[in-house]
Amino acid sequence: MAVRKADVVLVGGGVMSATLGMMLRQLDPSLNIVMVERLDHVAHESTDGWNNAGTGHAGYCELNYTPETDDGDVTIDRALKINAQFEVSLQFWSYLVEQGILPEPTQFINRTPHQSFVWGEDGVAFLKRRWERLKEHHLFQEMEYTENLDDLEEWMPLVVNHRDRSEKVAATRIKHGADVDFGSLTRNMVQWLETQPNFELMLSSPVTYLDQNSDGSWEVRVKNQKSGESTTFEAGFVFLGAGGGALPLLQKSGIDEARGYGGFPVSGQWLVCQKPEIVKQHHSKVYGKAPIGAPPMSVPHLDTRIINGEPALLFGPFAGFTTRFLKQGSIFDLFGSVRANNLLPMLSVSRHNMDLTRYLIGEVFQSHKDRVDALRNFFPDAREEDWTLKMAGQRVQIIKQNPEGGGKLEFGTEIVAAKDGSLAALLGASPGASTAANAMLDVIERCFGDKIKTPDWQSRMKELVPSYGDSLVDNEELLNTVRARTLSTLKLG
Repeated sequence: MAVRKADVVLVGGGVMSATLGMMLRQLDPSLNIVMVERLDHVAHESTDGWNNAGTGHAGYCELNYTPETDDGDVTIDRALKINAQFEVSLQFWSYLVEQGILPEPTQFINRTPHQSFVWGEDGVAFLKRRWERLKEHHLFQEMEYTENLDDLEEWMPLVVNHRDRSEKVAATRIKHGADVDFGSLTRNMVQWLETQPNFELMLSSPVTYLDQNSDGSWEVRVKNQKSGESTTFEAGFVFLGAGGGALPLLQKSGIDEARGYGGFPVSGQWLVCQKPEIVKQHHSKVYGKAPIGAPPMSVPHLDTRIINGEPALLFGPFAGFTTRFLKQGSIFDLFGSVRANNLLPMLSVSRHNMDLTRYLIGEVFQSHKDRVDALRNFFPDAREEDWTLKMAGQRVQIIKQNPEGGGKLEFGTEIVAAKDGSLAALLGASPGASTAANAMLDVIERCFGDKIKTPDWQSRMKELVPSYGDSLVDNEELLNTVRARTLSTLKLG
């Protein structure tokens, strides 16, 4: 079998691989890049518009990014970090639009206010304190707060129509929030990459073998499921951006850094309404507080979505327990991921998260009526016949080994990279796709360390992301400059 050479092999055809491929193509057009995808088209698992919230997670409305402390204060550090990371994505997409690489912005991103909504004395007190803490920072200085139902009738009419006016409620709003169709975004990036020299897309081609050679390069074998033909690549760098499929491939790599990692798979479902007379009455993303015991990905929200150009309302997600790592994966994925080095962490997490497991199993057995009853907290007039249930994507939360040998369940995203920089993988879920550009900058800095330090790559990166090398959390003037540009270029202002 002939062995083909490649500088970069991207495993997975989702937003992470597409973003890394696009960045590397802009930094060095001579790189030979191959993208391999197990399905017959790209952006069909977690990246697909129906499989994620499309919120453009910026910390504006997600209450789980600002946890309450024991003394009643609110911690905002994570919201600041995620907001700054999303601004990096907006800068990168703006550059691609300006260069004509991405199409008219409304084909993948649309202005959609981000709002938080709570009810009850405790909820209102929490939201007001959160707003007071966040609005003091320049990243969130445009956040509005109200407890006035007349204001809310303008902000979110479906949510407050026919609501008990004696009920204590409150909301915050950022007008320049976004709805992102990550599927359309990714497909457009990959379509452009396919027009470039030294780039190849291989569909229906899962990785069947992955091993490091003595010289540090990687042997990557893929098999075309339609023709049965196998192809072997010798790659200088491999990126595992295969969503739930990244963990098994990372384990297959055998790198020391993969030891101790496990995965906790969670499924999701949406209630979907596509009736024009209802959809046109709601134009925002309204997030509430997660039920006790629920994972962060289950924070309830009523969303305006524009997927493949078609508007809809989504409510959920309703979580569930699954043993699949991918929506189109195998029921044996979880069991196949168990190794001697992650067995104790996985058992430890199972033992200490029984409330979460019971919650997820309970979600599975909810009836349509139960789900619509939950929706009525956000839309009092909701009727069962107007909403249908649709499967969302799979999420594999990270299980990490702690210093004591046990395990901890993580609800973020994490880059795991080999110490020699020859391989990297992205694990985890939310905020995920929204921070793709920032995550791939991390991969480039860790795996292309010598090149990114060169004047050429430094100057090119500043063109792609003008805030590169600086902190938007600390630099208010820079934030105002880049935000003015992105809101204008992407038509979010």
